[in-house]
Amino acid sequence: MRILTEFGMGTSLRRGDYTEAACRALRDALWHNSINAAELFGFAKEDMRLAVQIGVAEPDLVDVGKVAEVFPYGVPEITVGQGGLDVPRPEGVGNATVIAVASITVSFDMERVA
Repeated sequence: MRILTEFGMGTSLRRGDYTEAACRALRDALWHNSINAAELFGFAKEDMRLAVQIGVAEPDLVDVGKVAEVFPYGVPEITVGQGGLDVPRPEGVGNATVIAVASITVSFDMERVA
């Protein structure tokens, strides 16, 4: 059963680092909320199922393993797709600013609760 969905945005201003922008988007989504959903339904935090979607202009440049390390608990399933935005530098030199967007849908196996 889906309990909630959180959204976030993250950037890599100068390095053009898609993985870091994705991690920052997830932190933005996670750290702006304090939801005790696990306790509310009698689950351990480790039981949380996390359906994660990340959008960046270059999905193949995201290290999904590093992105998964952002989560302090739960079981993340991460999908990276086309989205976000690359903003070229005004002077045309150097890496574009990378903007990543993320959504995290939290759910639990409600069959376990009886």
